[in-house]
Amino acid sequence: MQIRPSSLSCSSPGDPVIRAPGMGEHPSWRDLEAVTRLQLSGHQSVKLVWAAGRAGSEADLEIGGAAMVISWKWLASGSDVAVPQASPPGPLHEPASTLMDLQPCPRSLAEGFLEEELRLNAELSQLQFSEPVGIIYNPVEYAWEPHRSYVTRYCQGPKEVLFLGMNPGPFGMAQTGVPFGEVSIVRDWLGIGGPVLTPPQEHPKRPVLGLECPQSEVSGARFWGFFRNFCGQPEVFFRRCFVHNLCPLLFLTASGRNLTPAELPARQREQLLGACEAALCRQVQLLGVRLVVGVGRLAEQRARRALAGLMPEVQVEGLLHPSPRSPQANRGWEAAATERLNELGLLPLLTK
Repeated sequence: MQIRPSSLSCSSPGDPVIRAPGMGEHPSWRDLEAVTRLQLSGHQSVKLVWAAGRAGSEADLEIGGAAMVISWKWLASGSDVAVPQASPPGPLHEPASTLMDLQPCPRSLAEGFLEEELRLNAELSQLQFSEPVGIIYNPVEYAWEPHRSYVTRYCQGPKEVLFLGMNPGPFGMAQTGVPFGEVSIVRDWLGIGGPVLTPPQEHPKRPVLGLECPQSEVSGARFWGFFRNFCGQPEVFFRRCFVHNLCPLLFLTASGRNLTPAELPARQREQLLGACEAALCRQVQLLGVRLVVGVGRLAEQRARRALAGLMPEVQVEGLLHPSPRSPQANRGWEAAATERLNELGLLPLLTK
């Protein structure tokens, strides 16, 4: 029986643990330990821990007199998702009938959301991009630790509202793993930390310095600064809201200039955003979202397209992007955001 890594945190004190060999060189799973509880009928429960199991790696497990071999195989070539397979290695000390079906423990909402992101990563890893794309950053991979911390801390229950950005900025999520993730706000207000690794390819003009990055992202400072001032504590905001990006990838030209998805060649853009929109549809249903607020016109347009099949149960609206390249935002984004959120009836959700 195959058991997907559907739980990242299922555990209880005192359980025996079997830890499999890791696959540290694989970027998507370098720091991820997925944990699945195996319940053997008639025996105590066993916690199986693997760190991105290498294809073909095995770990022997013996409990209650019944031995098993756990081996890991990739779902598909190039996939980021590992699947452990459990099977008896040979004659058992007890009849095979004593071993019942292996059942993973129920996943949490945050775990399900992270799984969807890894699923999208696997799909996007199969795409190819040509000029003007020179280098691609995926902070969900190299900034996995702070990204996972953000999701597990603030996505613990259903969300009524999803604020949707387009893709990472070079001084925001590309540094911190958090959407609109201006460094000081991520560290000091959201309370998110953790190691940020170096991307497989790094442009010398766009180094990834993680939470030590000295440059502030204006869009992120405006966005999160507004909600910090309005809500006071992050728990007030995340009680009913969440923030996510449609696309996890940052595109750079050979010169290091930031490329938006809209600037990609049409065929590559539609392949990319088609996969991202399908993932968004699954994520919205998973979280029980009733309103998606696209931050910026493109995010709003793609959200309407992605979620057309869920309307009118799911509503899509737009919010002015806080980009410093927007003259309207520069004239007073906070006032414009307050007016728009009041029109949408969201201000009461953002107060204690």
